Amino acid sequence: MQSPVCLIDNDVDGKLYVKESALQILQKIEQPVVVVAVVGLYRTGKSYLMNRLAGQQTGFELGSTIESKTKGIWMWCVPHPTKAGTTLVLLDTEGLGDVDKGDSKHDTKIFCLAVLLSSTLVNNSQGTIDNKAIEELQYVTELTEYIKVKSSDDEDDIEFVKFFPSFIWVVRDFTLEQKIKGKSVTEDQYLEFALKLKSGNSRPVKEFNLPRECIRNYFPSRKCFTFPFPTTSEKVSRLESLDSADLSSEFLEVTDRFCKFIFDKSEIKKLKDGYIVTGRVLCQLVKTYVDTISSGQVPFLENAVLTVSVIENEAAVKEGLQVYQSGMEKLKDSFPLELRDVCAEHQRLSSIATQTFMGRSFKDSEGTYTKCLEEEMNKLFDGYLHQNEEASKKRCENLLTTLSAPMTEKLKKGFYAIAGGYVLFSQDLEDIVKKYKTQANKGVKAEDTLEEFLKQKSVDSNAILQADKKLTETERKIMEKREKAVLLAQEINTKEQKQRQLEEKMEAERKSNEERMRQMKEKMDEEIKLQREEAERAMDSKLREQAALLEKGFNEKADRMTKDIEDFKRKNKEAEKKSDKLFKKVIENMNKRHDETVNLMMRQHSVQMKTIMSIKK
Repeated sequence: MQSPVCLIDNDVDGKLYVKESALQILQKIEQPVVVVAVVGLYRTGKSYLMNRLAGQQTGFELGSTIESKTKGIWMWCVPHPTKAGTTLVLLDTEGLGDVDKGDSKHDTKIFCLAVLLSSTLVNNSQGTIDNKAIEELQYVTELTEYIKVKSSDDEDDIEFVKFFPSFIWVVRDFTLEQKIKGKSVTEDQYLEFALKLKSGNSRPVKEFNLPRECIRNYFPSRKCFTFPFPTTSEKVSRLESLDSADLSSEFLEVTDRFCKFIFDKSEIKKLKDGYIVTGRVLCQLVKTYVDTISSGQVPFLENAVLTVSVIENEAAVKEGLQVYQSGMEKLKDSFPLELRDVCAEHQRLSSIATQTFMGRSFKDSEGTYTKCLEEEMNKLFDGYLHQNEEASKKRCENLLTTLSAPMTEKLKKGFYAIAGGYVLFSQDLEDIVKKYKTQANKGVKAEDTLEEFLKQKSVDSNAILQADKKLTETERKIMEKREKAVLLAQEINTKEQKQRQLEEKMEAERKSNEERMRQMKEKMDEEIKLQREEAERAMDSKLREQAALLEKGFNEKADRMTKDIEDFKRKNKEAEKKSDKLFKKVIENMNKRHDETVNLMMRQHSVQMKTIMSIKK
């Protein structure tokens, strides 16, 4: 993208809606995305930082008057400067606290969307992080009113940690010395000091602690940057047009540190259980969240994930089938082929298609979409087998027509209607069969078509045999028996070919199932691993927060957290057991479908074998 576009706008009634043109941009991004959103009061210079992250001097509009310039949420997608194969999505939100908006809840909705969509949330403020600055971030105390993890009431702060972004507080025009009680401190220590809780249970203390507790609980990963004045006051309004020489070296140094931190430390956006978000998935999330909030409802994070999973899983099935079908269409150009060659390519393409599907699918915990892909590929495979048979039949018929053309001409001219004509006819027929069998690439219907051809020619053969006056009655009966034996032998050849082909199909099914099982197990292991890593991160953040509370003497709060942590551990174990149980059920169902298919083939094999044995007798 050469410049930012509006992602979320306000209609004439102030209602939020998504710009279709922006969604189309996201829809085309197949790469994982790092999403950085900036929030803060209007006229605090948020857009300047976002332009620097995009590697540009201009882009997001900077205001030079007292009115807010950015409206809604604007988006800029650029290649990530340090993470190959990743897109950096920058979201610049409209300034909070603009008195002209009218809707008192509008800012909260914008703030919630920034939290929901980002993997890193940057809060931009001016001056210092004092009580006023924290109170201005009141929206954080309203998050649980506007965002729910699940539709049930059974949730706590630790659940939000799984969904919420990391948090960076940027303080612009910072003029104070970074000292606490006369001792120099880091920017991060300055932030933690500002978020320090007060002891007591009085109403003023609770009101003081509430926003701080929310920030500490919802955003355990926190970072702070303090920016000095960028330049002289008369030049600030032209910040985007100033050269580096016109800007303070200290300001540039902090800007560079800020950008480097974002590039190196901001993580790829993920959904619950560690599922990586691409631009395409982000597109669905934007639409789901905005539609829900605009309708006056509260977005349930797990419901949003399920909605996206349905869309992605359906698309994953379609994508897998396209991979399989395009490969088989290329193979079709080479029809007719031997069954083993068609089966080998079917196995190869099935494996690639399943891999493609699993690379995009998620939360297919009951294997519904895996089964759908498997069944649709099998239907397509049956169709291609039929087309291969038809191509083989056509080639064999054309071949026999060509080889028997001289015989057909002789029959028309009555060449065999003489004494000894039967022997001549039989010799010509044997020559046709020999030449036919030496021909390559006849395919799966070679024996079937030959059997049908010999049956057709037996009518001519019998007529010539009966009319041949050179033969005695005894010789005629011997010839009839010989002819029946030839037809019977060909019938056996045909059935034995079908038997071999059925065995090849059974072997192909066995190998395909083994590969599906291997891929499914890999997928399950990866999902459980991501689930554990996510739980460990959330647990680690809570343990750090608990340790900080104990260090500051908030024993009662720390004790309450102990119960929350134990509940969290229990829920994680239950979730892991549930996932394991579902995965085992999926594997069991896959094996069951495989067994049913193989058993059907085995029954067909048994019937064919009995038929062959009865014919030979």
